[in-house]
Amino acid sequence: MIDKKYSRKTPFCRVTFKLPKEATVGVKQINLVGDFNKWDSRSTPMKKAHNGEYTATVHLREGHEYQYLYLIDGRYWEVDRSADKFVKCPLGDCDNSVVVV
Repeated sequence: MIDKKYSRKTPFCRVTFKLPKEATVGVKQINLVGDFNKWDSRSTPMKKAHNGEYTATVHLREGHEYQYLYLIDGRYWEVDRSADKFVKCPLGDCDNSVVVV
């Protein structure tokens, strides 16, 4: 799930990415990785809430599209099924998730 909160004072949107408990059974770590953090697999770790849901919040400039994926346990790449859209990954036969703000 993606939650977007637009600011009236700045050109940035607060975007919270959420993965439900059901999608993260047995997972130890998830990182949000995308072009907004230069695909740095360590820069945006997701936090596990008491309800088992993983979340991460980033501030993104409005009027843009951002590609991203979830990196699970440092080994598995996962698309976000609630993404605004999907595009082909330039590095293989896969898709990237896209959030539009």
